[in-house]
Amino acid sequence: MATQPVTRTPAQPTSGRGSSLRIESLTKEFGSGVRANDDISLDLEAGEAFGLLGPNGAGKTTLVKQVIGLLRPTSGRILLGPYDLVADPGAARQLCAYLPQAAVPIDSFKAGEAIEIAGRIRGGSRRDVHRRAGELIEALDLGEWEQTLGMRLSGGVRRLVGFAMTIVWPCPVAILDEPTNDVDPLRRRLLWNELRRVRDEGVTVLLVTHNVMEAEKSVDRLAVIDSGRVVASGTPSALKVDERGRLRLQVMLPPGSDTPPLPEFVLRSAQSGHTLVAVVSEHDAAAAVDWAQGLLEDGSAEEYALGATTLEDVYIRLTGRVTADEDGLA
Repeated sequence: MATQPVTRTPAQPTSGRGSSLRIESLTKEFGSGVRANDDISLDLEAGEAFGLLGPNGAGKTTLVKQVIGLLRPTSGRILLGPYDLVADPGAARQLCAYLPQAAVPIDSFKAGEAIEIAGRIRGGSRRDVHRRAGELIEALDLGEWEQTLGMRLSGGVRRLVGFAMTIVWPCPVAILDEPTNDVDPLRRRLLWNELRRVRDEGVTVLLVTHNVMEAEKSVDRLAVIDSGRVVASGTPSALKVDERGRLRLQVMLPPGSDTPPLPEFVLRSAQSGHTLVAVVSEHDAAAAVDWAQGLLEDGSAEEYALGATTLEDVYIRLTGRVTADEDGLA
């Protein structure tokens, strides 16, 4: 089937205004017969922050690599405004800014230099990129490392520099793969502020993450992907409809201890490491507290919290997993 011609000029809007990103019936099958993506369809609006959630091996990275032109799908289409990104993967790499999960290769560059080089590669003028890089360094509280070589930066600071390199100059789409990995809590907040700012300027943001709790506060809509397929999509509020009338009981177990027997009123549960998460009915709140308090008293638990259900509980229901970032009480 003939592919749609792609107009190359102008390939990058100087305003930074985003374009809608449409993924239609995308399938990627490798030679082994494994389908990493299986008939995925997503529609991201211009200026929207869209979350892509899922466990390791769910197919998130494979999907992103097709969007940015590094993999060709077995079937399906990827459209960014008027551009067909499957027909022209070169346009995909030009129109999408990408922060990979792996560390950015900036060992031989100072932090400020790396940010400015990224902006110049994207087509920004020396003066404008220098100004914008300075704004980002201040906004992300990176001033003390501006003149530090990348090889001497901590993992969290290096991650923030990579984030700044991704957004320093406008692109229609910014794809961020686990942008807060290794970043301290204070600067995580600064990063999310900047993400919302570029979204408000019209850039379409695709956020790939395990961190469901943070994503809930930062995305407009999201999709949960598992085993290569989209298992749910919508706004965080819409996805939590089925959790109404339920509460989350989160229990920290002592290292090396066995999971305690669950009472009958627990509707479902999942465990990751020392963290046990159970969902109970609001009517059983008092019984849940009594049970958790009993665990504390006999040494079977170290801490517990009972509160409203979250997007994390939707994720557990859909995938059967607690996210890897769930290593303490929220």
